[in-house]
Amino acid sequence: MPRSQGYSSNLNNRRQSTGLRPFIVLCVISVLLLTFSIREGDAGIIHGARSVVMTVTTPVRYLGSIIASPFNAVGNIASNLTASPATLSDLEAENEELRAKVAELSEAQATAERLESLLGLQSTYSLQSTAARIIGESGDAWSRTVTIDKGSADGLAINMPVCNAGGIIGQIIEVSPTTATVRLVTDENSGISAMVQSTRAQGILQGQPDGTLRLEYVTVDSDVKEGDIIVSSGLGGVYPKGLPLGVVSSVDRPENASYYTIVVTPASSETENNEEVLVITSLTDEQRATDDDVASSNASPQGTARDESSTQDDTEDDDAAASGDGSSSDDGATDAGE
Repeated sequence: MPRSQGYSSNLNNRRQSTGLRPFIVLCVISVLLLTFSIREGDAGIIHGARSVVMTVTTPVRYLGSIIASPFNAVGNIASNLTASPATLSDLEAENEELRAKVAELSEAQATAERLESLLGLQSTYSLQSTAARIIGESGDAWSRTVTIDKGSADGLAINMPVCNAGGIIGQIIEVSPTTATVRLVTDENSGISAMVQSTRAQGILQGQPDGTLRLEYVTVDSDVKEGDIIVSSGLGGVYPKGLPLGVVSSVDRPENASYYTIVVTPASSETENNEEVLVITSLTDEQRATDDDVASSNASPQGTARDESSTQDDTEDDDAAASGDGSSSDDGATDAGE
């Protein structure tokens, strides 16, 4: 090999060796610092220096991120504008698929919540029941009925009560092998033996042509107030005792009338298609009205007094009214009921 070429080769080797030295030194320093950092714990000098460096450089990194954001956005826009039609089509299809999955999951969650509520009602009242789904509703203005997807083949029969998570919604009036028709409590042909939960005052919850509910045949000497909860009384042996029916929205005593005019808001709003319900297939002895319940329904005045905490203010109002205008105790009771 010529002397000039050998000299050139040695020079190149020296340059490469010289260039590797800083890298080797940095590697050794890094290993040493890492070793010291692990051994010294969280309160050592290296950790403190690292914290200082992070504190100093954090504003700079945030500022750089803010400055870079508009440029990144412009780059994304440019990338979208220059994307091929096939890519855009794939993205649109993927977006539609994701939307469909979100809608499916939302519906599944809503269904699970309704079923959980039904199971809670079933467990709370120890109902012997079977679940069904509403698949249709009446299409005329003269009746309020729905159709469920189970019938006689599933053990259902006429007169069986039907409820959802809010309480009783109706009663089966027609049944086929695979479906059944349920008359809702708001139908004007519907009537349920009911009572005021707090005082046990008895009446008949009657549907009205306008779709509202009224608690009929409650005498004016009974204790009924706006906001009282109305439940099934169990009389007649059709509906289990104590299931929610609605809430008193107004109490009125027409002049010289023997009975209140009581408007009740249903416990459950109008049902919708694809909503799950429970059909109560049989009643236990505890769910039937007792002889005492029957006697209470025939008593006058009906029901019992409220507890002292809820009636103290009413008693004071009645006493004030009686002493102020000389009205009788019956009138005071009527004012308390209203």
